[in-house]
Amino acid sequence: MAKSKPETPATEESVSFEDAMRQLESLVERMEQGDVPLEESLKAFERGRALVERCRGVLDAAERRIEQMGLDQLQQGGED
Repeated sequence: MAKSKPETPATEESVSFEDAMRQLESLVERMEQGDVPLEESLKAFERGRALVERCRGVLDAAERRIEQMGLDQLQQGGED
């Protein structure tokens, strides 16, 4: 039976924040077990870095939205 490879979407942008976090947790868990061959570990590390960047991007965008909502609320409060 062929070994199944972890799912790798075409682009990280297509991965939700929650899915990216789950994939990261899975990668870390596998690598911490220590029985992953070197080449597979390197690929997992590269995938993990891409997922971290995806999560950072989503969190940065959320932070900007929250800041903008706060600014909008302040501006609306000043117009009354």
